[in-house]
Amino acid sequence: METATQLELAQYRTSLKKFVSFTDDEWQIFTAHLYFRSLKKKDVFITGDKICNEVGFILRGSFRFYFVREGIEISSYFCFENDLISSYRSFLQRVPVSITIEAMEDSKLVCFSHASLQTLLADENIAFKMERFGRTIAEYLICCYEERVLSFVTQTPEERYLLLLDQQPKFLQLIPQRYLANYLGVTPVSLSRIRKRIYVSRSKQKMAS
Repeated sequence: METATQLELAQYRTSLKKFVSFTDDEWQIFTAHLYFRSLKKKDVFITGDKICNEVGFILRGSFRFYFVREGIEISSYFCFENDLISSYRSFLQRVPVSITIEAMEDSKLVCFSHASLQTLLADENIAFKMERFGRTIAEYLICCYEERVLSFVTQTPEERYLLLLDQQPKFLQLIPQRYLANYLGVTPVSLSRIRKRIYVSRSKQKMAS
């Protein structure tokens, strides 16, 4: 198993505060169950038809979620540094995943397993926090899914692209155009036109200011 620096563990602990805050004693118990994975570009975190046995946190790197329809890969989601990553339904319900999660660049994760979660839930010293942790992660992922569905109903592809541009400008450059295009629901040619329109519009705004 790979090890991580104290700085990387502190990065993970800080990110988890939006879900749950561990005391120092609880954190010591939790970190005893953590392990670290390094994936090269194109390596898979989980592949379709397998049961997902872990939840990861991206210390460095980025990932693409995709499924295959009639032999064509359809990108459905992206995760970046400081995001949690898993097929959570598969993780909780012990059913095979319908997606593949693939590294878009060399990446490093800190992870815990389903078996470790069960052990922690049975430990009275941390069980309450782990139950809350699991619930808040589920709530977070449900909200992410709802936002994704709502964006396809209420926003144009250009509006969805602008949202990504505003929220993840650093990481947007990492996503190959063909992946980004089918994530937005357009062709690569249409995506090029969207980018050109946005570039021209923002250039005019800068000149006018």
